[in-house]
Amino acid sequence: MSLAYEEFVDFIAAGTTPSSLIAFQPSALTKEKVADLIRRQKTDGLSSEEAAELDYFLKIEHLMRLAKARARQHLPRE
Repeated sequence: MSLAYEEFVDFIAAGTTPSSLIAFQPSALTKEKVADLIRRQKTDGLSSEEAAELDYFLKIEHLMRLAKARARQHLPRE
């Protein structure tokens, strides 16, 4: 299981509120790993395992963007 996936699962398992969902950010280690994968994808290329890991992260990121947009709808209006 990738680090990004484990972070996402741990976050969901701990329970969320709209505010905590909006504030969620991947760890610095995950951000660094993804940045490295993207850089290497553009230069040297990735192994099939690395390409799958990057694809998986991008799907999680897309899901989180959608969830954050919905969470904003549940915040009290000021």
